Amino acid sequence: MEKKSEKNNILITGSSGQLGQCIEKIKKNYPGLQLHFASSKELDITKKEEIQRFFEGKSFNFVVNCAAYTNVEQAEKAPEKAFLVNATGVLNIAQVCKEYDTTFIHISTDYVFDGSKETPYLEEDIPNPINEYGKSKLSGEQYIQEILEKYFIIRTSWLYSEFGHNFFKTIVKKSETETELMITTFETGTPTNANDLAKFILDLIVNNNQKHGIYNFSNLGEATWYDFAKEILRISGKLEYIILKKTDNYATFAERPKYSVLMKQKLENTFDLSILTWEESLINLYSII
Repeated sequence: MEKKSEKNNILITGSSGQLGQCIEKIKKNYPGLQLHFASSKELDITKKEEIQRFFEGKSFNFVVNCAAYTNVEQAEKAPEKAFLVNATGVLNIAQVCKEYDTTFIHISTDYVFDGSKETPYLEEDIPNPINEYGKSKLSGEQYIQEILEKYFIIRTSWLYSEFGHNFFKTIVKKSETETELMITTFETGTPTNANDLAKFILDLIVNNNQKHGIYNFSNLGEATWYDFAKEILRISGKLEYIILKKTDNYATFAERPKYSVLMKQKLENTFDLSILTWEESLINLYSII
């Protein structure tokens, strides 16, 4: 990676979410970075004037936008809420970043794709979201590309961690009280440990890489939600006590991509990065919780 930067003043929006909490957890490993954490209660990105006030006198070199509306089901029923945060909010940040010459690091999603492909998605593949959540995230990406030159759009998938609400924590909780779980095999993607993504983001800032653009970041490999649940139960030692059943019936209001694995070759080559498999990273998470 490139020469380390002296620029080290960073704003983390949406800091109360799982990725924001993962970044805050490892900040002690980056003493040269001045990290400013702002939850949605402290900074509403849908209000541009709030962002501008936050920037005044701060000289932020980077903004890492972890703020997002991620409820896929509710986004289908009330898309205006998803677009307000995921599109208008991102537009507001991009405009202020332009004004202050700040590099924008934005977290996007595999759901910008329709899932019709049978091989991992490249950054250059044409997005075609099939639900309102995906459409709102794509709109945010497009605003960034229209306004800024200094940006990193990081598409990720199936984020989980010890923080917040996610599939990993749901399975762990259910395994404490239930003896039978029915998990879908309809979707294939890649579980991604948010701790790995947090480390990549801070390393990206520290090393001051200027190769801006869109990058895919997830752990390596692919799985269905059933596969993920089975591995969670296996590592926790509960698989032998729980009946785990497959189902291809995925009764949800929002349509979801059947296949959304992301190709990481561009990111690995650009940043000389070694990425863990999703199974390895899941084991790592168990070692710290």
